[in-house]
Amino acid sequence: MKWMALTLILGLGAITAQASDCAFFRGTDPLAQRDEWGLLHQGRTVNSTDFAPRYRWRFDYYFKAPEQLIMQPGYVGAMQTALRRLGYYCGPIDGVFSPEVGNAIARLQKNYSIRVTGTFTDSVRWALHLP
Repeated sequence: MKWMALTLILGLGAITAQASDCAFFRGTDPLAQRDEWGLLHQGRTVNSTDFAPRYRWRFDYYFKAPEQLIMQPGYVGAMQTALRRLGYYCGPIDGVFSPEVGNAIARLQKNYSIRVTGTFTDSVRWALHLP
């Protein structure tokens, strides 16, 4: 009886581990907000930048320079959403890299002990958990 219970527990653990890698249990949006463990943060509101063109996989964003990413409204909208979630940005989520976004990035850099430039850098990407 004990062996059956142990086998059942191990079997359910293996099924759960496989299910966590399945796309059904993970978001398919490559710019979805994630924390340091890879878990998604879903908002309740839909922004206009949520429908902007995006790359198909999150992995594709790692090969782009920050200067290229701030030209994409979908990416800037995801950045604005992440900055708003952390309390650094209060403006509209419109996908435009405005001076308010630069000021929010500067405040984030100051609080995370990053060199304060107010520009979008790789360290800001990592702090916001964006690709």
